[in-house]
Amino acid sequence: MGITKEEVNSYYQKAGIVLTDEEVDQIQLMDYGLGKERKVGLQLFVYVNTDRYCSKELVLFPGQTCPEHRHPPVDGQEGKQETFRCRYGKVYLYVEGEKTPLPKVLPPQEDREHYTVWHEIELEPGGQYTIPPNTKHWFQAGEEGAVVTEMSSTSTDKHDIFTDPRI
Repeated sequence: MGITKEEVNSYYQKAGIVLTDEEVDQIQLMDYGLGKERKVGLQLFVYVNTDRYCSKELVLFPGQTCPEHRHPPVDGQEGKQETFRCRYGKVYLYVEGEKTPLPKVLPPQEDREHYTVWHEIELEPGGQYTIPPNTKHWFQAGEEGAVVTEMSSTSTDKHDIFTDPRI
């Protein structure tokens, strides 16, 4: 069954985030071309994205993974720096750094070869973490799903580099 914007909005409501009907219409549903959006995907609403800053609300369904990627330099500017703040549920963020010996979650088995960073950051509501520019990272929601506010420098998603060549 496909993901609906109303289903995404129900997660925003769980986090106490209110979107207008017009904003609900603007929710983006990302499946990364892999055709398994409930396993590998991301849903988001963009409040603002200018040449100076960006603010988004991300939704991950239970166990859903946003695939490993990085934000490289663009047009002589540093890559995007982003801060994630968990609003609802739990999100497991994996970044470059010392490998966590027993990660709490794993990406889908059939895609695992495309995941190379394993330093685990566990975010619960109120927890936040800043990802430096050009740093490989991926993240997955816990059992309840997750809502994450992303605050960042300018977002140029078309320049993101994914580890998985199919994306």
